[in-house]
Amino acid sequence: MTDAQLLPAQVRQLLETAPRQTLPLTYQQLAEALALQPPRTIQRVAQALESTMREDAQHGRPFIAALVVSRRGDGLPAQGFFDLAVELGRFPAEPSRQAEAWREEVERVLAAMA
Repeated sequence: MTDAQLLPAQVRQLLETAPRQTLPLTYQQLAEALALQPPRTIQRVAQALESTMREDAQHGRPFIAALVVSRRGDGLPAQGFFDLAVELGRFPAEPSRQAEAWREEVERVLAAMA
């Protein structure tokens, strides 16, 4: 199997087993935990997270990808997370409501993992 096929499952496994006090992880921390080597480590992480989001939406689960944030900005996921969450019909299109939707999603993910 290719990296693109294996990585989403590895990402899910790592996030499901990470100690709660370490969450959320940054994209860089996740790339390092997966021992990814350049080039394009963050891009590969982002693509794997998007795959988990599509899978979670298909199965009616909260987005485990909500547990990964950018180290820049306000401790939120990158814009691509929000764009895909809107596209998948799970987040409001209105940007001013997305951070709150993300916080609620994190709570749903953590509750589902408990």
